Amino acid sequence: MTNDMTRKGGLTRREMLAASAVTSAALAFGIKPAFAADTLKVGFISPRTGPLAGFGETDGYVLDVVRKALEKGIEIGGKTYAVEILDQDTQSDPSRAGQLAKDLINNQGIDMMLAVSTPETINPVSDACEAAGVPCLSTVMPWEAWYFGRGAKPDQPSPFKWTYHFGFGVGEFHKTYVSQWNLIETNKKVGVMYPNDADGNAIRANLAPLLAKDGFTIVDPGAYETGTTDFSSQIALFKQEGVEIINTFPIPPDFATFWRQAAQQGLHKQVKIVQVAKTGLFPSGVEALGSLGVNLASAAYWHKAFPYNSSLTGVSGPALADGYEAASGKQWTQQLGATLSLFDAGFAALKAASDPKSKDAVAKSLSTLNTVTIAGKVDFTSGPFPNVSPGPIIGTQWVKAPEGSKFALDYVVTENATDPNVPVAAKLLPYNG
Repeated sequence: MTNDMTRKGGLTRREMLAASAVTSAALAFGIKPAFAADTLKVGFISPRTGPLAGFGETDGYVLDVVRKALEKGIEIGGKTYAVEILDQDTQSDPSRAGQLAKDLINNQGIDMMLAVSTPETINPVSDACEAAGVPCLSTVMPWEAWYFGRGAKPDQPSPFKWTYHFGFGVGEFHKTYVSQWNLIETNKKVGVMYPNDADGNAIRANLAPLLAKDGFTIVDPGAYETGTTDFSSQIALFKQEGVEIINTFPIPPDFATFWRQAAQQGLHKQVKIVQVAKTGLFPSGVEALGSLGVNLASAAYWHKAFPYNSSLTGVSGPALADGYEAASGKQWTQQLGATLSLFDAGFAALKAASDPKSKDAVAKSLSTLNTVTIAGKVDFTSGPFPNVSPGPIIGTQWVKAPEGSKFALDYVVTENATDPNVPVAAKLLPYNG
């Protein structure tokens, strides 16, 4: 029997009742809810539990850092505003993400929305904001899956007025992967495992053809469904074709299943580079593989070696990583800087707005935003589309940590084609070396 606290992919009944109580009462009397004119309310939505929880694992710490920096308010245009950040967990559910966004918009009266990590979070939140006329800024998903995945066409004007996205795209993946893969001699045969989701479909349509033009032979067994438990046919094809590079964009459980089966069937001895997006981002997902995780190649949209400070908090990359490790006892992850960069860029837009309480003014400020965050430059003035600011992603690898380290693995930078300001610290090692 369903009770008030039972979730079915969305908000609980109790949450929905609580969220709508004030608004319902106001509407009964024919009035709209009033919100404080001297308080800026910023919504923040991310996946902190569920299959995508790795992306949200560090968000609590980043929120603490941001709230501390804003505890005395923020001065904009000679006026000091209090700041309230309303953070919500999608539980990795796209439907819930959209519901949360609507609640923050309709019942909480937010002035701006920030959304982070994966299409399952960002796209439904962006769609809700676009429909409601609320400025929204997001990061951490391929921008093509955000822009084209929401219905924009490459040969038509942008259909979006309120929603903006910054960060890596297919062009950055292409540049990084070619740079990374050329560091080791291979036969250039790439076995790709692209899932049937927004990320996988965007990568298959846009990245694979670019890699083929650069002389890589793409061996594609076709899109697999999330939750697949048997990858025998894909593994057999990769073995038959003699692939020496694996490239995949899976969620953690799927890669763990695939790569353990690959090891059982001997594929891991054949490949020289295993380039893993999504699952390869965070130490928890790699450590779970045991010895099979050592020397997995990855890519970082932020690394503590990035030579930039947070424009909002002033913290450096090393200080942010060290602070998290001290507070949590866990290893730093690249999501720390990515999430903080979203607050950097979002509050830079609020500061530059003629009136931060005007949604039109904030949207206009986003459209001309050109700033530097802890993750690098964010610039909406130079395309490729008005609502998109591409950003770097750099080649990395998970290697055995030095003796005496608190953690099993070390995350090292192996190439920097998309941001030469980031120092390269290690040589890419062959997976089966």
